[in-house]
Amino acid sequence: MIYHHWDAIGTVVIVALRGVAPAGYVELTIFPTVMNLNRIKLNSKQCRIYRVRVNDLEAPFIYNDPTLEVCHHESKQRNLNYFSSAYTAAVSAVDPDAGNGELSIKVPSELWKQGDEMKVMKVYIEFSLDQPKGGLHFVVPDVEGSMAERAAHVFSFGNQNSTRFWFPCVDSYSELCTWKLEFTVDASMVAVSCGDLVETIYTHDMRKKTYHYMLPIPTAAPNISLAVGPFEILVDPYMHEVTHFCLPQLLPLLKHTMSYLHEIFEFYEEILTCRYPYSCFKTVFVDEAYVQVSSYASMSIFSTNLLHSGMIIDQTPISRRFLAQALAQQFFGCFISRMSWSDEWVLKGISGYIYGLYLKKTFGVNEYRHWIKEELDKIVDYELKMGGVLLHPTFSGGKEKDNPTPHLHFSIRHPHTLSWEYYKMFQCKAHLVMRLIENRISMEFMLQVFNKLLSLASTASSQKYQSHMWSQMLVSTSGFLKSISNVSGKDIGPLIKQWVDQSGVVKFFGSFAFNRKRNVLELEIRQDYTSSGTQKYVGPIKVTVQELDGSFNHTLQIEENSLKHDIPCHSKSRRNKKKKIPLMNGEEVDMDLSAMDADSPLLWIRIDPDMSILRKVEFEQADFMWQYQLKFERDVVAQEEAISALEKFPTPASRRALTDILEQDQCFYKVRMQACFCLAKIANSMMSTWTGPPAMKSLFTRMFCCKSCPNIVKTNNFINFQSYFLQKTIPVAMALLRDVQNLCPKEVLNFILDLIKYNDNRKNKFSDNYYRAELIDALTNSLTPAISINNEVRTVDNLNADVRLILEEITRFLNMEKLLPSYRNTITVSCLRAIRMLQKNGHIPSDPSLFKTYAQYGHFVDVRIAALEAVIDYTRVDRSSSELQWLLDLVQNDPVHYIRHEILSMLAKNPPFTKAADSSLCNEALVDQLWKLMNSGTCHDWRLRCDAVNLYYTLFGLTRPSCLPLPELGLVLNLKEKKAVLNPTIKSEQGPEVTSNMTFTSTHNFILHYEAAIQCVHVFTRGALTTANSNTRNESETCSTRVKAEPWRTPPVTLSSLTNGSTKVFCSWSELFLKVRFGKPFRTSKKNTKRTSFWPDFVRNDVTSRFRLKYTGALIV
Repeated sequence: MIYHHWDAIGTVVIVALRGVAPAGYVELTIFPTVMNLNRIKLNSKQCRIYRVRVNDLEAPFIYNDPTLEVCHHESKQRNLNYFSSAYTAAVSAVDPDAGNGELSIKVPSELWKQGDEMKVMKVYIEFSLDQPKGGLHFVVPDVEGSMAERAAHVFSFGNQNSTRFWFPCVDSYSELCTWKLEFTVDASMVAVSCGDLVETIYTHDMRKKTYHYMLPIPTAAPNISLAVGPFEILVDPYMHEVTHFCLPQLLPLLKHTMSYLHEIFEFYEEILTCRYPYSCFKTVFVDEAYVQVSSYASMSIFSTNLLHSGMIIDQTPISRRFLAQALAQQFFGCFISRMSWSDEWVLKGISGYIYGLYLKKTFGVNEYRHWIKEELDKIVDYELKMGGVLLHPTFSGGKEKDNPTPHLHFSIRHPHTLSWEYYKMFQCKAHLVMRLIENRISMEFMLQVFNKLLSLASTASSQKYQSHMWSQMLVSTSGFLKSISNVSGKDIGPLIKQWVDQSGVVKFFGSFAFNRKRNVLELEIRQDYTSSGTQKYVGPIKVTVQELDGSFNHTLQIEENSLKHDIPCHSKSRRNKKKKIPLMNGEEVDMDLSAMDADSPLLWIRIDPDMSILRKVEFEQADFMWQYQLKFERDVVAQEEAISALEKFPTPASRRALTDILEQDQCFYKVRMQACFCLAKIANSMMSTWTGPPAMKSLFTRMFCCKSCPNIVKTNNFINFQSYFLQKTIPVAMALLRDVQNLCPKEVLNFILDLIKYNDNRKNKFSDNYYRAELIDALTNSLTPAISINNEVRTVDNLNADVRLILEEITRFLNMEKLLPSYRNTITVSCLRAIRMLQKNGHIPSDPSLFKTYAQYGHFVDVRIAALEAVIDYTRVDRSSSELQWLLDLVQNDPVHYIRHEILSMLAKNPPFTKAADSSLCNEALVDQLWKLMNSGTCHDWRLRCDAVNLYYTLFGLTRPSCLPLPELGLVLNLKEKKAVLNPTIKSEQGPEVTSNMTFTSTHNFILHYEAAIQCVHVFTRGALTTANSNTRNESETCSTRVKAEPWRTPPVTLSSLTNGSTKVFCSWSELFLKVRFGKPFRTSKKNTKRTSFWPDFVRNDVTSRFRLKYTGALIV
């Protein structure tokens, strides 16, 4: 940067509510750091700039945003390689960290001398926002009443450096400044922003008021936010500097949800030995949130859907986790910012690490280790499937270093070019690497490093007029590693090189043999470091061996070529001696050793039990060893690994081991839940030899049913949460059981139907909506494919009796939801999934109309997502072009950003077709539509554009889609090089270039080779052209009709409602010198051409949480 703005004197945004665009002004104080400052570049998107002044002098300016349309006037190129490079260049052209921006201001010549003297400049910009598509989200419910009565509100949102969408600024995390913020709104509205509220001033007519906020702590522009609405206000009873805001009539839920926030504050301040850095903290709950939680300086914006009452069990831990994440990011992410994008992993890693410590303290060690294993499995699965995740990318002028991740279809140079899924995995890997650093230097030193960073930043933040000190508030990778070295005195360079500077995980394969003569365990550990997403590991690895005389840890050194390791055993085989076995935790237990090898003292072996390597381990040991590990190992990770391994050993011994775990009240509840599904798989594998009642039925009857009448469940009592989760899970797992005809046993189905029939929640203090939803899921799991006779049409009359019972229950639940909606409409979500499964299995006609009704704007977001998931699945199975077009129209027109994002994400995960398969859906019109969507249609939302790129890659790959006609120069004969070369834009994605070497020795041979080239073209184009679909979209048609979604007016669902061209390709040819030109195939097709929301059943059924703000007000200077 050639200048440093150190104080934002004023940022005024007038949020209007009655038809006039929001308008305001920005005043920035610029402190030049070099001479000859004649241009100032700022970031600004969507803003209409009216006037720019520098030191009270009018200044000319130029606005240019290359990201509005990535590929200009381009009609032939359609390959993703071309787009990705162009998009990366466009983002780089406005990157503030490189001194660039969309708004370029020319400093008046009268001020050049002042710039040479390094004197302060003040830049004043007047602007307005005309119907912003990004940055600010307006929500206005389509109901009667004033804006306040309709709970109309607006809030800022965005993914990484998105403040430029709602006011001009230097939109960089490394450019800090203090802030004065003023917002003028209607008198009925409340404006919430960063910093301290200094005063609120009403206008003379008392119709408007202006909120004045001051943020004296230097803060980056991306950490500034705004929320305006008729919020109800709650001052935290435990911490008066904390204030909570929610939409009307949700205050009781807000009080309960935030009742434990003070505990999170106390925990973080205790472990960091540092007070919360800001003088206040504000939480704002809004509708139609971009993500569940967004953190900004001294405030966080949450989704209203996180609010819950004391009756809800399942939502409580989820909401607490999001609150803990938000508060962790206040310390590292908002107060301490990053030096550059390549240092992002440090902030995400530290905030995720201390969030994990909160999980351990609040939910226990078992929950923490289970979470670590989940996160490790996620990052390992992603890297092995998609390629490595690189935490600290470095770029230089060299070609190889310029693209450190060639396996990806997007650039990691900027956060705006990243896939959203990649970014989530990036955050996951960052906090796991922080945990590896903790294992190396100890938690005590780790927390001292954090305290040092916070102390230096706190000291720097108080230096208001010494902005050069503010660099202490920016963290860099090198600075972080230096702090670790100074505090701990340990060198973690090899660890950083392995996991931060390189991508990929380690894949281990392990096996062993016991040498009786030497009493030695011969352990073999192999690696796969050639597959995608893997790397070679050299270093220490911990192995835990449980022997008869106790548990022993061994540290082995993985060398370049070493595979086998000898581990001496401490025990002798004493199979027939009665003696308790000591475990790792000091406990001594009695074991039945009859199953083990008589000559071996080994009970079980674990590789890397502490998860100190980012790895996947596939270890081979006998089934009895996995059974011992499950029953007697006290670590939840070991138990979960044993359960996964026992799926391959369907024996009576495995059945007993899993049943014992289910009956142990002391066992971690998530291990017992996993054991339910494993037992169901083992029971299906043993169906011919299985004896007794269906798996898990006896246990459920004993725990939850009446003793006098076992088929009637007791009145619900969820006071024991572990029993509650087990009660929910067992029926879902039982429904997966199958008999010899591959049908769900009649006894199991009747058992589930009885649970639904006799469910009684009248005396329970907790809601049973999640339990009832799981029972519907159990009915769904019991479904098997229908047997069709002579392709008969399915109707209510000829439905299978069991299926008819299931359908009746689903219909009843779905209609009851319209009258008494459950919390988050969980029942409706499960019913929609069940109906789709009935369709897929052929029990009822496959029809997307019901799902499209529930997917309309106005239904609760979870319901919409479930319905859209069903439509997407229908599109893939039935290859419906009309439904695919309907989904893409929704992506372009739906007012909720999260829904657009989810549609594209689900389409990429469950695509209607892939680049590897031919499909009638793959046509030129679809290519054009998706290309336009990612090229210019999603310029207002970084995340949505990357989602569109992901979908394009999934459907068509990196190169030119095969359904497109060949470009004009399909094959070029090069006389100089004496070969025919296929146009680079149509080269295959994999494999060598399609070239045909030709030697021109005479005129006769030349003509022969030329004719051969023409024949080659015929052969090549025949496949590409004939696979093209004759149906293409008429681009002149638009879908402008929107159907009103009014759930209470939707007719009830009935059983009867649920059960009730040749392709022509023309190719013209013309020969011009040595170039072959192709005509494009001709194709035609036709394109198929008020809302409310339900709150939980214990909240009044109002409609005050949906809206789109209209504008009022005028420019105030």
